[in-house]
Amino acid sequence: MSAIAPGGRIGILGGGQLGRMLASAAAELGFTCHIYCPDEDAPATHVAAAATRAAYEDAGALARFAASVDVVTYEFENVPAETARILGEHAPVRPGARALATAQDRFVEKSFLASHGIPTAPFADVSSLDALEAALAAIGTPAILKTRRFGYDGKGQVTIRDAAEARPAHEAIARAPAILEGFVPFEREISVIVARGLDGHTAAYDPVENLHKNHILDRTFAPASIDPALAAEAGAIAARIAAELDYVGVMGVEMFVLPVGTGPRILVNEIAPRVHNSGHWTMDACLVSQFEQHIRAICGWPLGDPARHSDAVMTNLIGDDVNAWPDLAREAGVAIHLYGKDEARPGRKMGHANRLYPLGKRPSPEA
Repeated sequence: MSAIAPGGRIGILGGGQLGRMLASAAAELGFTCHIYCPDEDAPATHVAAAATRAAYEDAGALARFAASVDVVTYEFENVPAETARILGEHAPVRPGARALATAQDRFVEKSFLASHGIPTAPFADVSSLDALEAALAAIGTPAILKTRRFGYDGKGQVTIRDAAEARPAHEAIARAPAILEGFVPFEREISVIVARGLDGHTAAYDPVENLHKNHILDRTFAPASIDPALAAEAGAIAARIAAELDYVGVMGVEMFVLPVGTGPRILVNEIAPRVHNSGHWTMDACLVSQFEQHIRAICGWPLGDPARHSDAVMTNLIGDDVNAWPDLAREAGVAIHLYGKDEARPGRKMGHANRLYPLGKRPSPEA
């Protein structure tokens, strides 16, 4: 397949901050972007050459959108299957339908990983209260009940600490199709941002360590405090997942690092078939950011070097955190990225700040 030359147009499904940063990266490579999103005044539309405001189920609008671009990508994984099918009739869609279908359903995702010998937490399908009780008997407690679809930032999940909590937990997720996952006594949460090109070549950024607050990513520390062999294993796992899915683009792979002596040291938690919050540090600590890397991949360009030139700590600016922008602007070694959202609400990602450090000098997450 031939590469898309500068001057081409990229279609982006979704108008949030990830779409905004993808569009900005695309512009740096000489592309223009067309945003498709039902939301009014979506942040990505502020930096794009064109925008269509229409429902994801509007077949006519989708067809016209896809016909106007050279390739379609997306900033979120819950793209309806029919939407992807319509788009694919008019333009290449990258990443492809298989990655979407796998990542949209937590049980399908975990089953895919298990079928390829990639370790995960123990899990079971939960289609009813009886199935939940049977799963708890098999897996034990504590465990986490998660809806199979449409969960993010801690939404659609509840912790079960005792089997007697099965019924209220099932009610808490509105008896939706779910998956039960065994609790994992991990040392740290890490993630790997991996890219795979049209030619099958992969490139992984250094694994990073993630700290969450109220189920939302708070800070990312690059690189993760793990030994080189474990870091190489994490990168290899992410690259293998991308290859098995015949993936094109950037993917985030969330993982747990377990203590020594408990079996596998790395378990895969989730995959995200898109650019990822834990990769925002690459915007300032690497020559090629995850956003540029994604544009390179979907356009058939050679992948860029994922090496970092600095250590980094990325801090999400959630809700009113964004009001600290004057102090951040005065702080040396800080790069600020704001998303152009009009209202700071609790739990809403308004921007992020990247603090850079010389290699080997970043602060500890425990500091």
